Amino acid sequence: MAARDLLGRVYEYFLGQFAGSEGKRGGEFYTPRSVVRTMVEMLEPYKGRVYDPCCGSGGMFVQSEKFVEAHGGRLGDIAITWRLCKMNLAVRGIDADIRWNSEGTFHKNELPDLRADVILANPPFNISDWGGERLREDARWKYGLPPAGNANFAWLQHILHHLAPSGTAGVVLANGSMSSTQSGEGEMRRAMIEGEVVDCMIALPGQLFYSTQIPACLWFLAKDKSNGIARDRKLRDRRGEVLFIDARKLGHMVDRTRREFSDADIARIADTYHAWRLGEGYADVPGFCKSASLEEIRSHDHVLTPGRYVGAEVAEEDETPFAERFAALQEQLETQFAEAEALTATIRARLAGVMPQ
Repeated sequence: MAARDLLGRVYEYFLGQFAGSEGKRGGEFYTPRSVVRTMVEMLEPYKGRVYDPCCGSGGMFVQSEKFVEAHGGRLGDIAITWRLCKMNLAVRGIDADIRWNSEGTFHKNELPDLRADVILANPPFNISDWGGERLREDARWKYGLPPAGNANFAWLQHILHHLAPSGTAGVVLANGSMSSTQSGEGEMRRAMIEGEVVDCMIALPGQLFYSTQIPACLWFLAKDKSNGIARDRKLRDRRGEVLFIDARKLGHMVDRTRREFSDADIARIADTYHAWRLGEGYADVPGFCKSASLEEIRSHDHVLTPGRYVGAEVAEEDETPFAERFAALQEQLETQFAEAEALTATIRARLAGVMPQ
């Protein structure tokens, strides 16, 4: 097992190097590990079926298996539904059902009857050549017809279509998906919010991805927000609420161009989501997280940008008594006045020295 994990780490390293050197082309196959870990830690895929409709190199599956193993589960409790992904999973000894076709998952849905317990996905951002004009009537478009020029809401609805009755999903998308009103996207977003399938929204910091500088966010969807199980504990009824997390200030630079979340960053985000879903120990934190009601979201025209809801971070209060702070400021001001008067006198003396007699 240790040898397989070492080989997998080596393979993951070279995938990262490939993504960094190939830019956008390489990034299509590779979601940064810290982003995947954040999604997996939040959704906690202990057992059941995990699906990725655009699996690339298979990083979502690898981190799901690692989560199960790290939390004392059995790898056989999780079932996973050419090339880079199959190789990445094969070197780690992970069984999976990987299906490839040249038409893509929208036009040739290889698993039409699949209803997954957890879906993790990083679709291509804002893809405009997905062939939407050929899918004007489709059972997947429950919340509105996706525009032919942008696949963001096609991905979201494809994923919702494939969720089990109590399934949950985490999806990486461009920030525009949270606020766009073009081509009916605002109406689709409104329908999803009012349809109670949006559970949590996270704003990500820049420079996390190899493939693009487009600001990104995480959508967390739930087929039924009234129930669900996590770690064998029943989730509370979250209908009428959406959790917003602004993580733009988290992360650290690992080189000149790329940022990563630390273990502490991932834990902070995931623990906040867990506490909110369970209803145990959650509290709004100005500048970081807010549990917003549907009424609040409606007042923002169903825009889902976390910054609109979490507010500003509370500045730390100075514990020095006001009288002491005022006296110190007054003393500093008097010193600056004296320095200004001395400087004025020096300038006048210099000017007098150069004036003609």
